[in-house]
Amino acid sequence: MSETLQLPKTDDRVAVYSALFPQVRDLLNDEHDLIAAMANVSAALRQAFNWHWIGFYRVMGAELVLGPFQGPVACSRIGHGKGVCGTAWADERTLIVADVDKFPGHIACSPLSKSEIVVPIRDRSGRIAAVLDIDSERMDDFNEVDAHALGRICTLLEPLFE
Repeated sequence: MSETLQLPKTDDRVAVYSALFPQVRDLLNDEHDLIAAMANVSAALRQAFNWHWIGFYRVMGAELVLGPFQGPVACSRIGHGKGVCGTAWADERTLIVADVDKFPGHIACSPLSKSEIVVPIRDRSGRIAAVLDIDSERMDDFNEVDAHALGRICTLLEPLFE
């Protein structure tokens, strides 16, 4: 695959995800390095949707540690059960937050973030190994379409976790 994404010019997220998924799958097909794969996934999502912040936090002991991302500088470490990312990790489920200011314990890495989605990623044994974190400058910017499509994209990374 070429490193140039071919994406429809539309606000229809289903159409964009439908075009994006096979291209990301092809991009990752021969990639064996987790960091390179996460870097390209975050870049592809940024190119497709231009959200404020897109990146990964990896589970390292009792905290999430910042991994590859696109956007402004971010929090480097997040505790288990802390903020949206740590809660998604602890609850082992995708979290959609329509208004981050109303989420108890939200960690504000950027005052521009208004809504957020966090998708846990499992390793080969089924444990949460990382999370995909996406912040938007728009309130209520994420829904079940995003949760499903981003979850599918995250499954492409699962084989790379030891």
